[in-house]
Amino acid sequence: MDWRSLMLLALIAWAWEARAAAPDPVTSVMWDYYHQRLLNGEAFVFDDRIRLEVPPFAEDARQVPIQIDASAYRGKVRRILAWAELNPIPQIFDFTPGEQLEPSLAIRIRVEQATPIRAAVLTDDGVWHIGSARIEAAGGGCTAPSVVRAEAGWEERLGQVLGKRFERGDGSRLRLQVSHPMDNGLVGGIPEFYIEQAELRDVDGQVLGRLELFPAVGENPTLTFDLRDDQSAELWLRDNNGNEFQADLPAENRRSS
Repeated sequence: MDWRSLMLLALIAWAWEARAAAPDPVTSVMWDYYHQRLLNGEAFVFDDRIRLEVPPFAEDARQVPIQIDASAYRGKVRRILAWAELNPIPQIFDFTPGEQLEPSLAIRIRVEQATPIRAAVLTDDGVWHIGSARIEAAGGGCTAPSVVRAEAGWEERLGQVLGKRFERGDGSRLRLQVSHPMDNGLVGGIPEFYIEQAELRDVDGQVLGRLELFPAVGENPTLTFDLRDDQSAELWLRDNNGNEFQADLPAENRRSS
């Protein structure tokens, strides 16, 4: 390797170190802990190209919408993690989008108190790109009694998927809601009972994207996926009690948005 190549590598390494050393956008005392625990201390950079949209205040701390868009790195994303740093159960999801899915996801979560939210996007160069936001909240979203369990007949609706497909340029957007209490084990006398795995598949059963969910996700979870085309798909789900659910999502079930 000649001196020019060595100098170029040194400049690239310096640039990444300089970006990673930039101040934390939400100034959280917990960042170093989660960097080690969830990202194994790997290379990272705080990156405003990772769009993390959250409301400024959680009006309903049991159902807080968050949306993550890493399309700035389209074709380079291996994995997307999200967590709420001050939640008693911080992890939200671990998402692996395939080539036919955009690297974006929207979901509703619980928050127990005002907290930083992180979206960590692993690109194919081995660097984590960190999107950051902060939600203010009155609190109690993780320890509030279940609304779903108070509804008559919720057991019969368990695993039912409702949703629509919307036009989105050359592709389509799937907005889905799954009937499930998503019990997090923090309410007295009710053990953990939540959807822990989801896969979006094509009509041949090939996986378009994999999603691991955690009990920070809100009751009757909502999921929004962006497909790069208009193909039919299937949603497969499994909860931590071993129940499996499936829903067909035909291409013709769509409308303009």
